[in-house]
Amino acid sequence: MNSKEKMEIAVKAADSKHANDINVLNISEVIIMADYFVIMDASSQRQVGAIVQAILDEMGKNNVDVGHVEGKRDSKWILIDLHDVVIHVFFSEERDFYNLEKLWSDAPEVDISNLVTE
Repeated sequence: MNSKEKMEIAVKAADSKHANDINVLNISEVIIMADYFVIMDASSQRQVGAIVQAILDEMGKNNVDVGHVEGKRDSKWILIDLHDVVIHVFFSEERDFYNLEKLWSDAPEVDISNLVTE
């Protein structure tokens, strides 16, 4: 499975749990460690955990190797490493503080409007 397909599965899974402001950056031209950063937040730590679990469940159903999960269920920032796709699930206040979109502003944003509900 290619990185775009993994990214799409992650976005759809996060959207199914009502993740806030899902943003995908194509970082393949900026750094060599991955192709996409998928960034989102949730309004409670419980929702952060639900989003992470939904993403992991979908990756399992699609036989995607999960390299590493950094952070615990009650963390304010959980990172899921799918090797070529890195997913960041934040508690809302933490996302504002770290502002990854600004940090990686050289990376173009990917249009995911066809993957999420409005």
